[in-house]
Amino acid sequence: MAVWQRGLEGRTPSGARMRPARKKKKRELGSEPTHTKIGEEKRKIIDAFGGNIKVRLYQAAFANVFDPEKKEAKKVRILDVVENPSNIDFVRRKIITKGAIIKTEIGLAKVTSRPSQDGVVNAVLIKKQ
Repeated sequence: MAVWQRGLEGRTPSGARMRPARKKKKRELGSEPTHTKIGEEKRKIIDAFGGNIKVRLYQAAFANVFDPEKKEAKKVRILDVVENPSNIDFVRRKIITKGAIIKTEIGLAKVTSRPSQDGVVNAVLIKKQ
C-alpha cells in the first residue's frame, strides 16, 4: 500500500475544512520506514526528490564511535541495542534509530546519525567498559 505525505486535506487553523485543489502526485509518494537491524551489512541506494540520493541501511554490523575524551573515532562492532527512546518495542526487535543506546566492543554509545537515511551508524561514546 502506498504511503502519502499529508498536505492535501485537513483543516485550517480556524477549524474550517480544506478541500484539495488537485489530486495526489507521484512525487509526493512516501515510503515505509526502514528499520535498521543488527547483522551483516545490507545497503540500498534510493533516488530522492530533486535528483538527490539516500542510502538505506537495512542491517549494520559496525558503528563509527567517537570518543570525546581521546578526540578520536573508531570503527567497532555493534553487540546489542540497550535502549531506544523512539519506541520501547525497538529494543526487543534490535532496531537502531537516531538516539538509540547501543552496546559496542568499547562500551555504550548513543547513535547520532539516521541509519535508515544516511546509510551509516555514527555514535558518541557515553560509557566505557
